[in-house]
Amino acid sequence: MIHTEKACTEGPRPTVEDMCDLMSVSRSGYYDWVGRQAAGPGPREQRLLDLAQKVLTAHEGSDGVYGSPRITAELREAGEVVSRKTVAKVMRANGIEGISPRSWRPVTTIVDPSPHSIPDLVARRFDQGTLNTVWTSDITYLATGQGWLYLCAVRDGCSRRVLGYAFSDSLHTDLVEDALRRAVTFREGDTSGVIFHADRGCQYTSEQLDRAAGDLKVRLSVGRTGVCWDNAQQESFWSTLKTEYYHRHEFATRAAAIRGVTEWIETVYNRRRRHSALGDISPIAFERGINTAAQAA
Repeated sequence: MIHTEKACTEGPRPTVEDMCDLMSVSRSGYYDWVGRQAAGPGPREQRLLDLAQKVLTAHEGSDGVYGSPRITAELREAGEVVSRKTVAKVMRANGIEGISPRSWRPVTTIVDPSPHSIPDLVARRFDQGTLNTVWTSDITYLATGQGWLYLCAVRDGCSRRVLGYAFSDSLHTDLVEDALRRAVTFREGDTSGVIFHADRGCQYTSEQLDRAAGDLKVRLSVGRTGVCWDNAQQESFWSTLKTEYYHRHEFATRAAAIRGVTEWIETVYNRRRRHSALGDISPIAFERGINTAAQAA
């Protein structure tokens, strides 16, 4: 055995021709491959390498949230000519993934046992083509190290922009009224006739909110009990908040949660996050376009 190993070690080294025959490849094919390796990546390979770096930069710039549609929009805005399928292929090849919503079950609505009559003025048409026509609202629960924190948000159904929001450690109607009044203040008080739509929770059907709506000249509207589709646009917002921000962090205190969620709403969701229903631009950019067109007209 020792003699055989020594003989193999001291024997002649195999030639290129021998190795090509062993691997069943042609010598011309091998030399072509060597030439390509020496020359470096060709135009197509270099294009994909450059694109992969741009895709990675866009993905990191979204806090690791965006998938191929929004990354495509980011690249196109920067002047890149690329299709969504190509971006998706590059992402798969480089292990880059967006975030998908977790499975969830909507919180049961607590219905007022004797609410006054409020109609559904929206019938799931949340976006009616103009700003300040329909506002949607809902309350969600946020867990912190100090216990539950409740968040109420008010959004414009057309632009999806968060107009007003409020936090509280209780589910009192003051939470909803505060968020609504902040939205009215943000819109400079010109909200006569706005439809304020929500689910049939006791806060939204309360006498307190009815008085506030009358004072602010907004019209109350509610969907059916336990039918999340009747307030689907707001449920979609909660899904985005929790998938892209809340579930990726832990909050030791209510104050920390308030700071973090406020920062996300103001700087990420309203100003930066691309919304597919708005042509992959942010709510603020969408409103700016509407206002600019109106001024030009």
